[in-house]
Amino acid sequence: MRWLPLLLGAARLAVATSTTTTTEPEDDVTEYTKFNDVSVPPLLELTPDNWEKESKASKWLMVKHYSPYCPHCIDFAPTYQTLYEFYYTSKPLGNENANFTTFYDFRFGTINCVAYYDLCSAHKASSYPTTTLYKNGEQVEALKGVKSMSVLSGIVEKALEETKPGSRPAKLELPKPGEIVAPGYVPKVAATKDTKETSNVDSVKDVPKVDLVKDSATVEQPVKDTFITGNDEYLMPTPKTEDKAADKVVEKVVDKVADKATETKATEIKAAETKAASKADPSVDDTAKIEKAKGKEEDKKSTPAAYYEAPAVAAAAAASIKGNKPKTTPNPNGISQPLTAESFQSQVTMTQEPWFIKFYAPWCHHCQAMAANWAQVAREMKGRLNIGEVNCEQEARLCKDVRVTGYPTIQFFRGGERVEYTGLRGLGDFLAYAEKAIDISKGVQDVDAASFKALEEKEEVIFVYFYDHATTTEDFLALERLPLSLIGRAKLVKTRDPEMYDRFKITTWPRLLVSREGRPTYYQPLTPNEMRGTRQVLNWMKSVWLPIVPEMTASNAREIMDGKIVVLGLLNRDDEESFNGAIREMKSAASEWMDKQIQLFQLERQELRNAKQLRIEEAEDRNDQRALRNAKNIRINMDRADRKEITFAWVDGVFWQRWIRTTYGIDVKDTGDRIIINDEDNRRYWDQTTTGNPIVPSRTSILETITKISQNPLNIKPKLTISAFEKLFFDIRMTFSEHPYLSMGCILGIAFGCLSWFRNSARAQRRAGHGTHFKLEEGGIGAPSEKGSTGGFIQSVFGGSGGSSNGPKAD
Repeated sequence: MRWLPLLLGAARLAVATSTTTTTEPEDDVTEYTKFNDVSVPPLLELTPDNWEKESKASKWLMVKHYSPYCPHCIDFAPTYQTLYEFYYTSKPLGNENANFTTFYDFRFGTINCVAYYDLCSAHKASSYPTTTLYKNGEQVEALKGVKSMSVLSGIVEKALEETKPGSRPAKLELPKPGEIVAPGYVPKVAATKDTKETSNVDSVKDVPKVDLVKDSATVEQPVKDTFITGNDEYLMPTPKTEDKAADKVVEKVVDKVADKATETKATEIKAAETKAASKADPSVDDTAKIEKAKGKEEDKKSTPAAYYEAPAVAAAAAASIKGNKPKTTPNPNGISQPLTAESFQSQVTMTQEPWFIKFYAPWCHHCQAMAANWAQVAREMKGRLNIGEVNCEQEARLCKDVRVTGYPTIQFFRGGERVEYTGLRGLGDFLAYAEKAIDISKGVQDVDAASFKALEEKEEVIFVYFYDHATTTEDFLALERLPLSLIGRAKLVKTRDPEMYDRFKITTWPRLLVSREGRPTYYQPLTPNEMRGTRQVLNWMKSVWLPIVPEMTASNAREIMDGKIVVLGLLNRDDEESFNGAIREMKSAASEWMDKQIQLFQLERQELRNAKQLRIEEAEDRNDQRALRNAKNIRINMDRADRKEITFAWVDGVFWQRWIRTTYGIDVKDTGDRIIINDEDNRRYWDQTTTGNPIVPSRTSILETITKISQNPLNIKPKLTISAFEKLFFDIRMTFSEHPYLSMGCILGIAFGCLSWFRNSARAQRRAGHGTHFKLEEGGIGAPSEKGSTGGFIQSVFGGSGGSSNGPKAD
C-alpha cells in the first residue's frame, strides 16, 4: 500500500505532461485581456484606502459604481469593459506612438459598492450601476443605470477634446460590447512559417483517456476509508487484505498512462518520487522531461484545466473504492419490499444503503390511494434505490420507534440517519425526490470553479463548504451529516479551489455559504464548535434554502408565507414569453431590494457604532472611568426580529385559479399576470400602487409599492383576505396567542370591574328601598308631617321612640 501515493503521483505527472506551460505568470493569463492585439491591464479597483491617492493621480477618472449581484450591473459589465479596452488601445490623430493614458491623463476604474458601501454613499451613488466622471477628484457628470456605448463615449470624447483639442476623429466607430477588436482594425501580419515550426524534440503526443471509475468497477470493491480533499487524495491505513484490490485499480491506470508517457516503469516511479519530494517546486528533476513534452498545439490557457484534470480523475478512482463492504445492486426486482422489525434492522439501520420507506396501515384510505404511485416508484427505481414499506398494524413497535404519528408517513433512511418526506404524493414528486436522494447519497461532491459554474446552471440554491489542508476529520464528519436534510431543497458541495476562494473572498477556513442565483449569503459563526454544530448549521440552512424567487406549492406555502410579507406573482405559465419576462423582472426587483436592505443594515450599524464612539470620547474627555467602561460595554444589537422580512415568490395562477379568485378576487386568465403583496399573519394584502393602478410584474412597480407599505404608518390602505366579522375574531385570537398574560390580565380586570359594578348596584337598590317605606308605630301615631319627615325617617331607621321636638305627638 506504500506504493499507492507514488503510483497516483505518476498518473498525475503523465497527464500533466500533455499540457503546455509558459514562462509567463498565471496571473497574467487571468488578469490581462487583449484588444486590437494589445495587452490591456485590469480595471483600476478603487477602495477607501486608495481613493484619495488615485483620484488625484490623473486629471480625468471615470468610475463605475456597481454591485456584483445586481443583474443590471452584470449586463452593463461587458459594455464598460469594452469601452475601457477600446480607449486604452486608441491613438490620437497624428500621433500613433502616443499612450492614451499619459497623453490624455485619463483613466478608468470601478468601485464595488457592496464591499465599500460608505465610499459609494459618499459619492452619492444611490442606485447601481452609476457611472461618474471625475476631474481632478471632483465630480463632473454622473449617469445612473445601464447606458449604451455611444452615451458613455460622448462623455469621454468631450473630456478628451477639452484636454487635447483637435486630437480626436470627427466620426468614431465603436465596437459592440464584448468584442476584442475595433471596427476596421487590421490584424498584424502573421508570423512566418519558419517561426511556427517547432524543433525536432520528441514529445508525448497522445495520452490515452483513462476511465478510472470504469476500470475500478471490474475489481472487487475493498473495505477502505478514503478521505479526499480537493486535488489531493489521502488513503487511510487499512488491513492488508484490502491492498490488492486498490493496487489493481491504480496499476491498471498507471500502466495505460505509462505506455505513452515513459519508457520504463522504473522511470515512472522515479518521476513520481521526484514530484512528491519537490511538490512546492516541480522543476527540480523532471523539468526537462515536462518541457520536452510540451505540445505547440495547445496554448497556455489549457494549463489550469489540465492541472485539475489528473487530481479529479484520481479522486474518482479513490472514491470508487470507498465503502464499508462490497456493494449490492439496490432494488434488483423493482418492487417495494415489505420490511419487518428484524429485516429493517439488518437491511436498513445496520448498513449504509439508502432506503425510501413507506409506513402505512391497511385500513387507511390515503395509503390505499397512494399504493399505485408507490408501486410505480419502485419500478422506476429498479437497480438504483431501495424501496420498502412497513405495515404498522403488524409492526406497531417499529413504527413507534421511528415516531410515526400518522398514515402514510414516508421517510428516507441512510444508515442510522433519516429524514421525513413532506412533499406531495404524486408520482412525479416521488421520483424527483428519489433522484435527488440518490445524488446526495453519493456524498458531498468536491468541485472546482469550472464544475461549480456548470452546477449553477442547473441548481438554484447551492451550499458551498470551503476547506484547506488544515481542515480536520471532525469537520468533515460534521459536514457529512448535513446532506440528508437538504434532499429536495438544495445542493451541498465542497471545494478547495483557489479560484473559488477569490470569487467569494474566502480568507478563513472552513467557511460555509449559500449561493442563490450567484448571490452569496455567508454563515456568520466561525469557531470550530459552531461550524461542527449540526443543529445550528441546519437552522441557518433552513432560513436560506429557498431560491430568491421560489415557486409556491402546497408543500412549501407555510414556509414561504408565515411570518413574512410576500411579493407574490400570480403568473400564467402557459404564456412562456410573458412568464419568463415576469420571472426576470421579479428576480431583478428581489436582487435590488436585497441590495438596498444590505445597505440600510450597514448604514444602521455604522450609526450605532458612531453613537458608541461618541459616548466613549465624551467619557474620555471628562475622564469618567465609570462612564467609559459603560460606553465600551455597549453592545451593538442588530436584531431585526421586530421587522418583517419581505420575500418574493410566484404561483401558477391557472393551476391555483380557484384559490386566487376566492382569496384575492383575481383571475389571471382575464386580468393577465399580476402581483399582490401578502401579509398572511394579519390576513391582509395590497394589489394596487400609490396611483391606484394594479401592481404588474415590473421592477419599478414592485419596488415603488414595497417602499410605501414598508413604512409606518402605511401609505397604501390594505385589503382583507377575510370578512370584517372574521377579522374581529381573528384579531382577538391573535392577541391572545401573542400576548397571553396581558390578555388574561385584561379579562380578569374586566370581570372584576363588572362584578364590582353589579355589587354596588345591588347595595344602592337596598338602601333606596329602606328610605322610601315607613313603619308606623302602634298607639295611633299619625303620618309624619312635611316638616317632620326627616325626623320620622331617622326614627324609623334607628328605632328611636322620641327625642325630637319636631316629631309627631299623640293626642
